Amino acid sequence: MSERKQRPAARILLLDGEGRILLFRFTPADRPPFWCTPGGAVDPGESYEAAARRELFEETGIVADPGSEVARRIADFITLDGVPVTGDERYFLIRADTVEVDTSGHTPLEQRVMQEWRWFAREDIATFPEPIFPVDLLDMLATLETP
Repeated sequence: MSERKQRPAARILLLDGEGRILLFRFTPADRPPFWCTPGGAVDPGESYEAAARRELFEETGIVADPGSEVARRIADFITLDGVPVTGDERYFLIRADTVEVDTSGHTPLEQRVMQEWRWFAREDIATFPEPIFPVDLLDMLATLETP
């Protein structure tokens, strides 16, 4: 078996004025659907902060400063393209002034597998019937100062 590729990624903990978090539903052909925070791979030469800003705009249409990293997670997984990776995921907290999401910046792959999104109240996350990633999202949010 080949070695896992390293995949630095910036992920967004995007909270609205009510403290709900935005998650996207992924529907890949090779596994059951799951929900995940906005974000994605860091491009070569790009900082995590710049990637967070870019990914936020591409996936939601929102322009905002990601501020400082608030959490870090290392996880092994298989990308939507089928590549085994070790992800070095850095999380950034952004509070949204809007609940409107513009997905017109999605790549063709994202358009295919990220066709649904919603704002989740924290109490809905623990009992939601589909997987939500990161698996420790509620713990991560609990460590942050939120409204």
